[in-house]
Amino acid sequence: MKPDQAPRKASFLASMKAVLWSFFGVRKRRDYEDDAVNLNPFHVILAALLGLAMFIGVLLLLVRIAVSQ
Repeated sequence: MKPDQAPRKASFLASMKAVLWSFFGVRKRRDYEDDAVNLNPFHVILAALLGLAMFIGVLLLLVRIAVSQ
């Protein structure tokens, strides 16, 4: 980023994408540095809670399928 440019704020979708990639542990250094500047902390926390809820939901679904057979 150029010194005279103001950092632009990323959307909630960009925050969700960053959180989902972090669940896998796959992130380029450049992307991480951009995220640190652009992401809104509130969006990151909300995206992490949504990602966690989806992860728990998938686990519960898989357990239910495994137990029912």
